[in-house]
Amino acid sequence: IMQTLKGVRHLMTSATMKQAEFKMPVPWGEIRGKVWGPDHGRPILCLHGWADNCGTFNTLIPLLPKEWKYVAVDMAGHGLSSHRPPGVFYSFPAYVADIRRVIGALQWKRFSIIGHSMGDALYPEMVESLVHLDSYGFLPTDAKELHTVIRQGFEGMLEFEKKKDEKKEKVYTYENALKRLLAANPSLSEQSAHILLERGLAQVEGGVVFTRDFRINLRNVVRVSLEQSLELQSRIQARVLVVLAEQGFEKMFSEPQQKTFTTTLLQGYKDQSGMVVNVPGDHHVHLNTPETVAQIVTDFLQQDAPSHSTAEDTPAAKL
Repeated sequence: IMQTLKGVRHLMTSATMKQAEFKMPVPWGEIRGKVWGPDHGRPILCLHGWADNCGTFNTLIPLLPKEWKYVAVDMAGHGLSSHRPPGVFYSFPAYVADIRRVIGALQWKRFSIIGHSMGDALYPEMVESLVHLDSYGFLPTDAKELHTVIRQGFEGMLEFEKKKDEKKEKVYTYENALKRLLAANPSLSEQSAHILLERGLAQVEGGVVFTRDFRINLRNVVRVSLEQSLELQSRIQARVLVVLAEQGFEKMFSEPQQKTFTTTLLQGYKDQSGMVVNVPGDHHVHLNTPETVAQIVTDFLQQDAPSHSTAEDTPAAKL
């Protein structure tokens, strides 16, 4: 198994870009991740999408400027980061609070974000530029549906807890775990799936288990309306680039009503001088074929690249 995992490590550029593992304590355990680039490079925070992990940036970051510093984290319950305590819901505001903890530990004052699905700027004074990779930044819910989806989230948690007490954790062979991941994520190439499984599996007696917390599959109980989304969007001060894959995120929406909101959200970015670019590919285009988006992202971020590092010269900034 471990030999299989090592087989894709040539994609991780250890020979061409400095790398380190990121670890920081949180009240329920630790947040893990990866760091690329020099200690005092321009700070870029990389946020993966739902059910992925920070390995989703393994192929893209080597194609971006090597003099910048990239910190990509495994969100709570994903990859190698700790699961939230029993009985606790996963929600988007909680993820934002986690990122605020990370920024505090790094002691970054100003930084840019490359986000795949999750992640937005509730602290606009801190963010220079914001890149959404096949994401609209917000997923509004029709106000008439709020009671239904929130109730489904509560009932789903109670059912999960009941079954968890009755079931043992399922152990897979590496090959079967790979098949399961590919079946659940048709936008992943097999090579990309191997990359995500580097942090997505843990070895146990008899095989491997998935590291992610399966509670992340439950309905998010914290919802925002389109009106609330637009209000938050209007407060973004950063320059924004939205890169949309032609066969990407919108085609994956589980709630058809959400598709009616995308035009309004995109127009909101354009009204604030944001850029919207369409590229061929699917939701994992940045991982499957990173050359499709690398130059677009680089050109956008270089337009306002600061002349000096915005990270503080402290030990914490060298994580």
